[in-house]
This record gives sequence, structure tokens and C-alpha cells, in this order.
Amino acid sequence: MEFKLPPEVVDIINGISSMQIRGASKIAEAGVRALSIVAENSKSGKPEEVFEELDYVAQKLLATRPTAVSLPNAIRYVMFEVYKAKESGLKAEEVKARAVDACREFLRRIKEASIKIGEIGARRINDGDTIMTHCHSTAVLNVIKTAHKMGKNIKVVVTETRPLYQGLITAEELEKNGIPFTLIIDSAARFLMKKVDKVIVGADAVAANGAVVNKIGTSIIALAAYESRALVFVAAETYKFSPETLAGELVKIEERGPEEVVPATVFKRWKYGSVRNPSFDVTPPEYID
Repeated sequence: MEFKLPPEVVDIINGISSMQIRGASKIAEAGVRALSIVAENSKSGKPEEVFEELDYVAQKLLATRPTAVSLPNAIRYVMFEVYKAKESGLKAEEVKARAVDACREFLRRIKEASIKIGEIGARRINDGDTIMTHCHSTAVLNVIKTAHKMGKNIKVVVTETRPLYQGLITAEELEKNGIPFTLIIDSAARFLMKKVDKVIVGADAVAANGAVVNKIGTSIIALAAYESRALVFVAAETYKFSPETLAGELVKIEERGPEEVVPATVFKRWKYGSVRNPSFDVTPPEYID
């Protein structure tokens, strides 16, 4: 059964898929907002129809990005509450209200977790530290901003993070908060690692064995840090943990289109060449402190 989605929800689905909405936390927030919008605007008159409508949206959201487990974990949280409401015999309007409440509660927990991560992480930063970060992570920025507000004198090395340059988002955020930073090309990470005290990255998924799935290039940076004896920290909320890995499942690594790497006019005329564009890699737990 298909349902007509509100335009704002369609925009969210397309935004996540096209990476206009990016970052594991932002993706989870957007997905939950989409479910809330559907519940608030639903015209379904039966509890079962409400569940089917929300599940329809949930499946659309789940198909957008296969690697970031924050999205399926967020959707599971909300849909479980909706399922319980339906099974307990509540009326359609009550099921919708329960869905909206679950969305609000999850968004509250996201905000609370982000603040706590900032406080805990900031205590691990020393005055005078130089920190390297990769890609754009709300959790990492909260750690750095909290340390800065505590009066710690810190410098940040920001990788550009090709091919979509998410490092520029981090750089702009640091600039806005008055935190000194240096933007570098990705391949300069090892060259500059000897001047780095700590590496702090986010996570799109955390496996049961402690391995971290994050933006492509993270594992190389962690290896360089391990070689240079710089500490590597991961700032991540518990909804980034992948429950499937407990049963031996592997986190699927998303590969995006070649047009993000080279112009279509170039790779389409290649007879012998190809392009690979994995979005994430896996950092083994032994490289994480």
C-alpha cells in the first residue's frame, strides 16, 4: 500500500539520499522529524493504518543510506513505540500522539547525549593540545567547543574530507566559535601528525568488537596516529552502535557515484578506467584509545 507523503517529508528523504543532510546525528534527527510530520498530518482512521503509514515512511528512510546505523536505530525506537500503542488497543489518534511523543523523546535524548559527550570529551583535552579531526561530526564539535569554553588553549587540524569536502563545514563552525584551526588536504594527515596530540573523530556505526565505521580516510588517520603515538578518541552516542554486529552481521559500506570524484564527461569516455567511491571505512579497535 502506498501513501502520499507531505512535501517536507519527501524533501527529507531526498536530502538524506543526496547527502544534503549529512552526519549520523543529523540524519537520525531528520528521519525522526519525518516520522513526526507524517504522524501529525496523518488522515488514517484506524490504528493499523497509522502503523502502515508510518512503516511506509520508515522503509523509504531506511533505503536512503545503508551505513549510518543512527537512522535505523532511531526509526526502530519510534516504530517500536508505535507498535506497542497499536497492539495495546489505542485509537488511531492516540497512536499518532504516541508516535509524536516518541519522536520528541528521541530528539531530546539526542540533544542530551550530545551535551554529555561534549562535557566528557572536553575533560580529556589538555590545555595547549593540537587536535586533528576528520569530516564533520556534531559530537566532535561539541567536544572541541566545550573545551574552548572551559578556557583551554587548543588548536585544531581539519582535513578537507574529499570528495564532498565536509571538512569545510567543520572549519566554518570553528571559525564561527573563534577556535584556531588549520585546514589541510587529506593526504597531508600523516605529514602533520607529529604535531598532533589527539585525534577526535565521530562514528557512523560502532561494531560489537569496538571497530568504528566512519568517513573514508578515518582508518588511515588512526593508523598514522598510532604510529606517532597520538591518542585517538571516538565521540559517539549509543544509538550509533550496530546491534546486527552482535549476530555476526557486517556493516554495509556505502559506495557512491563516480560523478562525486570526476566529471561525468571524463569517466564516461574512459574505456579502460573505472572509479570507486566508498563513503566509509573501518578502523580496528586496537587503533582507538
